[in-house]
Formats: sequence, C-alpha cells, structure tokens
Amino acid sequence: MSVAVVTDSTAHLPEGFAERHAVRVVPLHVLVDGVVSLDGVETGPAAVAEAMKQRKIVTTSRPTPTEFVKEYQAAFADGADAIVSVHLSRELSGTWEAAVLAAQEVGPDRVRVVDSRTTAMGLGFAALHAASAASAGASAADVEAAAVTAAGCSSTLFVVETLDHLRRGGRIGPAAALLGTALAVKPVLHMSEGRILPLEKVRTMNRAIARLVELAAQAAAEDDVELAVHHLASPERAVELANRLEEAVPRSAGCVVSELGAVIGAHTGPGVLGVVVQRTVLPRS
Repeated sequence: MSVAVVTDSTAHLPEGFAERHAVRVVPLHVLVDGVVSLDGVETGPAAVAEAMKQRKIVTTSRPTPTEFVKEYQAAFADGADAIVSVHLSRELSGTWEAAVLAAQEVGPDRVRVVDSRTTAMGLGFAALHAASAASAGASAADVEAAAVTAAGCSSTLFVVETLDHLRRGGRIGPAAALLGTALAVKPVLHMSEGRILPLEKVRTMNRAIARLVELAAQAAAEDDVELAVHHLASPERAVELANRLEEAVPRSAGCVVSELGAVIGAHTGPGVLGVVVQRTVLPRS
C-alpha cells in the first residue's frame, strides 16, 4: 500500500524538508489589510513581519475543504492508495475540520485525518514521522499511529515580545492572565491539550531564552530527542538559542532552525522564539 502524508503550512518545516520526505503541504490563508494570499507560497515571514511593523491588519483563515479535496485527489492521481492528513490543533484553527469535510467528500475510508493537538514543528515532526513510516511501507493505520504517537511525544515552548497579537486573535484564552503592567515582562507559554497556555513570566528576553533552554532540557530528560527552534524576524537570537540547546541537551540528534510562516507569525508577532522537543517516548507522568 502506498500512503501519502498531507499536512498544513503551520508545520513550518525547514526549507526542502517537505519535498525530501514527500510530505504534501496545504497552505493556510493570510490576509493583510484584507488582501488574501497563501501562507508560504505567496506570503512569507519577512512580508508578514514587515506588515505588522507597519501596523497593517494581519489576520488568517483556514484552507477551504475544496483546497483539501484538490490535494487529496492529486495524491490519489499520483498513485496513493490512502492518505494520512495531519494538522494543527482544532483548538487553534478550523483547518482540521476543513480536512475532515474534504475526507468525507473524497472517501472517509481512504483518508485519515489527525488532530496533532499542537502546531509548528510539533506538527512538523508528527508529519515527518508519519512520512517515514509511509516510506517504509507501513499501512495507513500504522502511518496514522506514527503521527499520533509523535505528536504525543512533543513539547512546544515559546516566548513572545507581547501577548497582544495572541489576545487579539483569540488564541490565548487563560493566557491573558499573564498580561502585566510591566513592559519588560516576557510571557513563556506552552502547548497543552491543544491549547496555548501560560507557563510563567520572566523579566527580560535574555532570561526568557535561558528559561527556554532549561525547560527544554527538562522536557528532554534522558531521552533521545530531536530539536527545533522557531523565530520570526529574530535570526540571531534563534541561532544563539539553537547553540545553547545543543549544549544543554546532549542526546539530541541535532537542532533545526525554521522561521515561522505568516500564519503563526501573525498571531505571535515579530520577536517570538520557540522550541520544540521531540522525544522518542511518551512524556513521563
């Protein structure tokens, strides 16, 4: 059986990864002052960061079910017998729902849709692990299981310059409690049960970076891990963070650095730094 793996653009796979691992990517939509473009295809991180600095209105929307149908039909036309479609948390977007509607149209017995309960490289690693299983000849059920297991083994941590973007986009919920009066407060957040939740707050970005390293090392524990660092318009800080992570997490297979695309960047704002720790085993209770 040939199983195709589909994900969405919020996975923010490093350049070339999707092609190399035969992962199909359906882009979300980005709207800048009402003008619609495709995330990662027509609009990239630099454009969205500049738009936000110019105080333009940047919003996002999910792909349509029709766009998923076209991608699924293309995968079948290319020889796939089944599809595993892995997407960002349904708590953050209607993307998963659009994929489910598309699967029902093209054949729910042939398309399995996975809610990763996360995003960014938490989602990206899930898609890559699914693709690895598919390339090894696994069944659709086993490819789906590989995605679900990988997603459950990931920890996503990030710090933002301000919570304003997340608050305006309705993506933080209880994390609004982190909003303080001190301008220097940097909120540290994490993904939990598909939601963005507050973890703690620190006073400076330098301390926030140090805290991300400490928290990532704790999440890795003694396990073999893969690491990813995300940023938007902060390449120097991202490289510094990646270097410190590789020193603090000795059992890492390496650290990939990927700039966040337009969709996630629109909700976090320039200056965001994130870390994804992908374990080989489920986190300890």
